[in-house]
Amino acid sequence: MTDILVIAFVLQTLRIAAPILLAALGGVVSERSGIVDLSLEGKLLLGALATEIGAHATGSAVVGAAAGVAGGMLTGALYALVVVRFRADQVVSGIAINMLAIALGAYLIQLLYRSASNAPRIPGLPGNLLANPLFWLAVLLVPAVHLLIARTRFGLRVRAAGEHPDATASLGVSVPRVRWLAALLSGALAGLGGAWLALENHSFLSDMAAGRGYLALAAVIMGNWRPVGAALACLFFGAAQSLQIQLKTSGILAIPDSLASIIPYVLTMIALAGFIGRTRPPASLGRE
Repeated sequence: MTDILVIAFVLQTLRIAAPILLAALGGVVSERSGIVDLSLEGKLLLGALATEIGAHATGSAVVGAAAGVAGGMLTGALYALVVVRFRADQVVSGIAINMLAIALGAYLIQLLYRSASNAPRIPGLPGNLLANPLFWLAVLLVPAVHLLIARTRFGLRVRAAGEHPDATASLGVSVPRVRWLAALLSGALAGLGGAWLALENHSFLSDMAAGRGYLALAAVIMGNWRPVGAALACLFFGAAQSLQIQLKTSGILAIPDSLASIIPYVLTMIALAGFIGRTRPPASLGRE
């Protein structure tokens, strides 16, 4: 019985961590280029919305996932337009994107499906996590993004744009172009995370991101802006939320559900506090 509970806990941890991981990988790319990516929450939500629209229109989960990637990229393009082209404040702009995503999601499902909170049912992911192609894609993307940043010319330019943009520009590299590409890639990855949420739930909910974008950003920081470190932080968040669910459903500890619900966020704050001063962000993060 104990072995079954442990296996269930691990699988649930992986399932919860996967969409956060996809958004965190996107955050690693954009933040290494010098962009503060507070818009991850909005990218997740609009990726999920685009997945709903694509999957409902075609009846295909694959088309829905592709639409989710496209929706995330469009959100990334909007964010890049605001913060790279027009040089708006990145923190304020990221929060504005997130608020826009919430309002746009609620408006479009009301317009398209005559519903105030959720959209029609769509094809979804396999119930078995190990048979889920998006899960294995998320796993493979960790080393892929690591190699992209650490071993390719594009990755070198991303790192240079985030560390020494003036020196990078003096070598003839367009820093805005690099940041645009990083923002689009970040949107694609986070949009794929949104596709996971919509396909796993077989529907779009107006509040389905539920803070996962902010957890993804915290994972980027805890992981020291590296894909593998961010992945480990996402596993920590997944385990914390899985623990919360186990405590609420098992009745092992006699604590109110409302108190159990704050466990992941308390553990997140404690973990972040422990990492302050131990991580080093890109030198020009948030600067023009």
